[in-house]
Amino acid sequence: MTAFFALATAVLWGLADFGGGLLTRRIPALTVVVVSQIVAVVVLGAVVLGTGAWHEAGPQLWFAVAAGLVGPVAMLSFYKALALGPMGVVSPLGSLGVVVPVGAGLILGERPGPGQFAGIAVAVVGIVLAGGPELRGAPVQRQAVVLTLVAAFGFGAVMALIAEASTTVTGLFLALFVQRVTNVAVGGAALWAQTRRGVRALPEGTGPRILWGLLPALAFVGLADVAANGTYSVAAQNGPVTMAAVVSSLYPVITALAAFAVLKERLRTVQAAGAGLALAGTVLLAAG
Repeated sequence: MTAFFALATAVLWGLADFGGGLLTRRIPALTVVVVSQIVAVVVLGAVVLGTGAWHEAGPQLWFAVAAGLVGPVAMLSFYKALALGPMGVVSPLGSLGVVVPVGAGLILGERPGPGQFAGIAVAVVGIVLAGGPELRGAPVQRQAVVLTLVAAFGFGAVMALIAEASTTVTGLFLALFVQRVTNVAVGGAALWAQTRRGVRALPEGTGPRILWGLLPALAFVGLADVAANGTYSVAAQNGPVTMAAVVSSLYPVITALAAFAVLKERLRTVQAAGAGLALAGTVLLAAG
C-alpha cells in the first residue's frame, strides 16, 4: 500500500509541476500559485463540510499550518531559482528535498533493511540525474544555488509536516484544507505586496478574463497538488516514511516524461539513465 500511494503521489506531483510550468509561460508564477490554491480551497471546503471533518480539529492541525507557511516560500524560491538558472542544475538540486522526510523517518526510529538502504541510495541518485544536471557550461549564480536549496528543504519539510497533520481520512481532508487556506493567505499577501510595488499580477494587455480561459488548467494544478499531499500522507502513515518519501520523489521523472510526450522534448542520456536508476531503486525499496 505504501509503494502504491507513494507512486500515485509522484505521478500527481509530476503532472502538477508540468502543468504549472506550462501555465507560468502565460501568467506570472505567483498568480498561478494563488489562483490554483484558491480552487483547491473551494473544493476542499465543500469536502470538509460534506464529511463533517471539522469535528476532528485538534493540535495536530498546527502541522498543516506550518506546511501551508513553508510551501509557498519553497515554491516561489524554486521558481526564482529557475529564472536565474541554469535549469539543468536547479531542477535536480530541488529534488534533494527528499533528504528531509527520510532523515525524519530515521530520527523517529525507522531502520530500513540493507536492500531498502540500497534502494534509497539508487533512487536518490536516479532522481538527481533525471533532472539532467549540467556538468559544464554557464556558471551557476550563488543566489540560484541558495534559493534552490531553500526550496528543496521547504518541499521536504512539507512532506514531513503533512504526514503528521492527521491520522484519519476525514482528518486528512481538514488538514489539507487548513494547509491550502494558509497557502492562499501567504501567497495572496505576497501577491498584494508585489502589485503594490508595481509588479503586474497578469500579463500587460490582459485582464481577469485570461484566468477564466486558463481556469481548467489552474484547477488541475491545484487539485493534483492537493491529491498528491493526500496520497503521500496515506503512504507515510501506512508504511516506512523513508520508503514513502523516496518513491514520492520520483516526480521529476514524471515531469520529464510528460514533457517528452506532450512537448516532444527529448530526454538527454543522463536523464534517461537517471529515470532507469530511480525506477530500479523503487523496485528495491518495494521488494525490501
